[in-house]
Amino acid sequence: MYRGLLLDMYGTLVCEDDEVLAPICAHVAGLAGVEPGVVAKEWGRRFGEACRAAHGDAFRLQRALSHETLAETMQHFDVRGDAEDLCRPQFEFWRRPAVFADSLPFLQQVGVPVCVVSNIDRDDVQAVLDLHHLPVDAVVTSEDARAYKPRPEPFELALDALGLRPDEVLHVGDSPSADIGGARVLGMATAWINRKGRRAPAGCEPDLHGGLPPRAVRTAAPRHAAQLIDTRRRARRGGRRTRPDPQWRADTSGPVVKR
Repeated sequence: MYRGLLLDMYGTLVCEDDEVLAPICAHVAGLAGVEPGVVAKEWGRRFGEACRAAHGDAFRLQRALSHETLAETMQHFDVRGDAEDLCRPQFEFWRRPAVFADSLPFLQQVGVPVCVVSNIDRDDVQAVLDLHHLPVDAVVTSEDARAYKPRPEPFELALDALGLRPDEVLHVGDSPSADIGGARVLGMATAWINRKGRRAPAGCEPDLHGGLPPRAVRTAAPRHAAQLIDTRRRARRGGRRTRPDPQWRADTSGPVVKR
């Protein structure tokens, strides 16, 4: 039985910023004479590298990394403009994303302490929690940890916030690398929220306990995490293993089943 839940926010509880990134990339692409996907790939590569380098004394807020790497991308394509101004719709979105319809019911029924673990800056995360009245017990952001997932610092800080060990929690998130890969390194059970029907990259799939072939958790809603936790509770009470929801493929390196 899990004693706590670590929960990603964007792409898991609330929408990702894809809808605002696309126009930004299209604008730069139009000036550069290339396809928007080319700009998106270059910006994404530079942003990812910047996040990986930003830890400890070198930590930078995600807002800064976003517009700074966009500026580098624009320079790469010999495009002039104010990158920070182009990113303003993204920054505004981070404070007011739409919430998935299943998120609030899930949080109301989960029955264990929940800590949000997000790579977005703290003020933005708190604004979203307040806007949508999402009840959680603790919040850890990259800003608090001075590092970005999948590095261990955000996860370790979240465990400290709940006063739990890695084997006592389930980490739920939508990123195979930042969420699943990062949490697995610390020995946490993991659950992949896959709203877009993606295929998990090699090495980031949640593992099955006992050397069984790796299988990815595929589900359209975080409510299945609550169902899975409840399944484990009932299985433990009944002395037998209950089959989880068929929309789940779960791994079991955690207490009973690991995602």
